Amino acid sequence: MSQFPGVQFLTSASAPAQFPPDQGWEMAVAGRSNSGKSSAINALLGRHALARTSRTPGRTQLYNYFEVSPGSRLVDLPGYGHASVPGAIRATWGPMADALRTRECFAAVMVVVDIRRGVGDLDLALIEWAARDPSRTHVLLSKADKLPRGQAGTALREAGAALEGLATCQLFSAHKGTGVEEARGLLKKWLAESTKK
Repeated sequence: MSQFPGVQFLTSASAPAQFPPDQGWEMAVAGRSNSGKSSAINALLGRHALARTSRTPGRTQLYNYFEVSPGSRLVDLPGYGHASVPGAIRATWGPMADALRTRECFAAVMVVVDIRRGVGDLDLALIEWAARDPSRTHVLLSKADKLPRGQAGTALREAGAALEGLATCQLFSAHKGTGVEEARGLLKKWLAESTKK
């Protein structure tokens, strides 16, 4: 049985007016194009094809909203750092991003980083943009199965140093299941805390 039995796709937004009402609780999931973001969302929510995966970087070009539980949403943001995204679409991301950041319900962010790339300037810029509390900002070092255990451990320590005071981080592999329960546990913790307010 799914860890989140009520999860469902809500809507795709290409403009702030199409966002769901600014109520409840919202978590953004972001990452560079081809970081494994869609696979991470599917693994996190326990659904095989909820978020579309593609071998073509930059495929997610809308803000895709999923209801995790009543009043709680996950929003899949467009991948960043890929030049082939049409300029007109890229131009909308500024106003869209600013509108998302100022929503009262926007409470947390998960950033998916390919462990082989490490935490880069674009990832740090995204975390700075989100401006959420460090306890509500978490980095998934995806594709951890692509590195030997020793190298993965080194990458985790390096990421932790780069993110000190900004975010927490962990090893993650949607393919092997590494870190999936840990990430789900954090999401459940955030959801539980949001209902106590």
